[in-house]
Amino acid sequence: MARKTKYKTATQRQVAKKLGFRSGFELEVSQFLETLNRWVGYEEDTILYTQPEKPRKYTPDFILLKKDGSKMYIETKGRWTTDDRMKHSYIKLCHPDLDIRFVFMNPHQKIRKGSKTSYAKFCEKKGYTYSPLKKQIPEEWLDE
Repeated sequence: MARKTKYKTATQRQVAKKLGFRSGFELEVSQFLETLNRWVGYEEDTILYTQPEKPRKYTPDFILLKKDGSKMYIETKGRWTTDDRMKHSYIKLCHPDLDIRFVFMNPHQKIRKGSKTSYAKFCEKKGYTYSPLKKQIPEEWLDE
């Protein structure tokens, strides 16, 4: 009788971690962005913001240069926790002119179990720019 063996292969997340990313999704987005000539970098800028009485730092995932030379920040999210949503509310208060856009693994994911509000609906309600496509940066963003 032949013995069964299990070969361990690295998951996408493990590969991503070895390459310096925090998730497999970030690795996927970086591989797509590598084809663009306007991609500046991954987690290279730090944005200071204030949460009531606490100075904080935020490091966006990706930076794209628009054709006019200004920056577009891309934040990738699998799970968008309450803390993440609060953080971005404070960032928006402190820096209303920053162009921060969200790409979700699933924009129709509910913000919590039992909620009727999806990530997409939350973004619409709060005025955040997001991709309506799963795991994709819209082409019109790249044409800016």
